[in-house]
Amino acid sequence: MNIYKLLVIACALLLQTGCGSEQPDSEPTLTPVTVKKSSSGICHDETSASYERTKNFTAYDSISSCVDSGGRLPKGRVNDPVNEALEEGRDFVALYDRSDWPHWSDDDGDCQNTRHELLLTTSQTPVGFKTDNECNVLTGSWYDPYSGETVADSIALDLDHVVPLKWAHGHGGDKWSRERKKQFANDPDNLLLVQASLNRQKGAKGPDEWMPPRHSYRCEYLRHFNTVMDKYELTYIPSEKRIVDRMLHACKS
Repeated sequence: MNIYKLLVIACALLLQTGCGSEQPDSEPTLTPVTVKKSSSGICHDETSASYERTKNFTAYDSISSCVDSGGRLPKGRVNDPVNEALEEGRDFVALYDRSDWPHWSDDDGDCQNTRHELLLTTSQTPVGFKTDNECNVLTGSWYDPYSGETVADSIALDLDHVVPLKWAHGHGGDKWSRERKKQFANDPDNLLLVQASLNRQKGAKGPDEWMPPRHSYRCEYLRHFNTVMDKYELTYIPSEKRIVDRMLHACKS
């Protein structure tokens, strides 16, 4: 009988007698692999396209703990001010959550929310309602300053935040109370009815990345944007301010 067969028999006898079956007093504590910090220092959670591909990593239980360890967020994970803050070692804002910014409220309880009240008050002609209770405006005549066109169907319009909620969040608004965020999200000074396609094209971009296609309105748009910023004490990051200052200078010439 060769030595291999002897080892097999010996192992079988040990198992029958319970030898080697003792368990350690406690399991080792492991960090849950919720977030992976790659060898290049990028923090990937399960929403990241690179999460599964990242094989050489240090595990963390949250994005914040990964960042606190010196990690960085992937490009596009948050808005530019966050990435710039991380690069410079400054404090960064928490991730944006739109539900923290209550919008289209009906504070006066008349069944018309912010959107429909603005549709009602800005129409150039008498409006038509969707139902007899006159809660939802359906038709009218609205001028879209972004395109210079007039729109008759309210469904084709979006109520645009001139200073986007996500943009405001990344430029100082993240520290506001929920009530302050609600005020900002429903402030008529920060709202314009525009074609839905243009509002979605704009997204959460600031004036350094997006301007209305109607060139003759751009200087007015920029001044409007800055007026809202001043009202709420929001601030550009340096790279944005350089671009905006050049545009404002061009508006004066």
